[in-house]
Amino acid sequence: MEPRGRTPEPLLDALTRGPEPRTIEIAGERLDPDRLLAAAGAVADRVAGAGTVALRAEACRETVVGIVGCLMAGVTVVPVPGDSGEAERDHILRDSGASLLLVPGDRVQDRDRRSGGAATPLLPVRVEDSASTSYPEPPGDHTALLLYTSGTTGPAKGVPVRRSAIAADLDALALAWEWTPADTLVHGLPLFHVHGLVLGVLGALRIGSGLVHTGRPTPAGYAAAGGTLYFGVPTVWTRIAREAAAARALSRARLLVSGSAALPVPVHRTLARLAGQAPVERYGMTETLITLSVRSDGPRRPGYVGTPLAGVEARLLGEGGQTVEADGVSFGELSVRGPTVFEGYLGRPADTAAAFDPRGWFRTGDIATVDADGWYRIIGRTSTDLISSGGFRIGAGEVEDTLLEHPAVRQAAVLGLPDDDLGERVTAFVVADGVDAAGLSDFVAARLAVHKRPREIHLVPDLPCNHLGKVRKSDLRADVTPITSRRRATGDRSPRRPRQPLTGGNAPDRS
Repeated sequence: MEPRGRTPEPLLDALTRGPEPRTIEIAGERLDPDRLLAAAGAVADRVAGAGTVALRAEACRETVVGIVGCLMAGVTVVPVPGDSGEAERDHILRDSGASLLLVPGDRVQDRDRRSGGAATPLLPVRVEDSASTSYPEPPGDHTALLLYTSGTTGPAKGVPVRRSAIAADLDALALAWEWTPADTLVHGLPLFHVHGLVLGVLGALRIGSGLVHTGRPTPAGYAAAGGTLYFGVPTVWTRIAREAAAARALSRARLLVSGSAALPVPVHRTLARLAGQAPVERYGMTETLITLSVRSDGPRRPGYVGTPLAGVEARLLGEGGQTVEADGVSFGELSVRGPTVFEGYLGRPADTAAAFDPRGWFRTGDIATVDADGWYRIIGRTSTDLISSGGFRIGAGEVEDTLLEHPAVRQAAVLGLPDDDLGERVTAFVVADGVDAAGLSDFVAARLAVHKRPREIHLVPDLPCNHLGKVRKSDLRADVTPITSRRRATGDRSPRRPRQPLTGGNAPDRS
């Protein structure tokens, strides 16, 4: 294991030593590696010594130029979602202490001028600018990125990510996925979180592979990109699985990867049939980067995220702190430690202390099982996805997967709501056509134990999702009106219409 504080090799060394030519394309616009280096050099000259700077991260070439320029100069960069609301953006700018806000080209918006209350100075990033100043490689323990969690349980928290952690994680993934400079990576994920930015941009730049960012993660865009390696979230893979021609076009790819949330089992099976391979699944968080993954040369088991990456340790502990049996059935909270794990939240010592045990294990807050072969399966969050109902412990993911097997169901989210008799009742929110709530309840009861059957089903037009397509269950919990547990499952007491889900891109965040 590489010791902390030391990067095995310069983080972006492959930019100057990789084979030529390499494709770098963002939303239909090409970016030659030499042009990237020259433009990033101009950014580095302007931000050097600034300490921490923010960058409005959109799906454009300027985002890549800005990130690389900051990394070259040894400046910590804070990616800010391009579509963030004013309160979210201002919180990130104030909390991070960013001294500058980098924006794409000359597209300065009025909201940028108002950012942070006291206007944060703006710095346009232009692909046409050039500089060739040489900067020394910062130490591995330097904070390369300051990423913010989604803030679903309060204000978003800043997660400092070290250069050495990024390097260790990308090298471990290259080993697990046989990722080489001969690959061309394709994805259309947001460029402000681990999945789209660290893996989807810095991964390609470190390894030296080609990169095609499709702008939006549409089935047509993925099918037309002609890559060998594809990244997607379950929302993306679900849409591709529904378009047989797009799914079949991916049969030419070497590897498909799914992450940020559990891939529904029916989607896994459909892609295996249409594309000739199912995606490998992996698990990670903003705080840990990627820690578990299925290997490219190994089996692909629906619902499983594989084994720990090189240098990573993982374990499951029960409610009493005991080690959970590796039987593939028993639940426990997942803890991890290793070179990719962060050291603490920015300015939040209490949250940091609560997140780690005395031996340095990070408590992920996710429930999982592990089998005798060391394969992990993520059940969900301890706060939303482990349901205690009538003395039984029920994993929400199992019920969701069963609902999704119904041909009329397009989306499903399951959680436990307070119940005066059962403690919690299994409650489902379902997007479906041509089926009623009673029929769905019976469908689940015929396939799972009766106690896992949803006692309450809400048929809704859509589900509230974050930028990575992960359902915001806290929104569903807040919007539903409590009812007695003794009612039969019904579709006529729907919550207020959930917010329109966003497509494309993590409470602590699962990445």
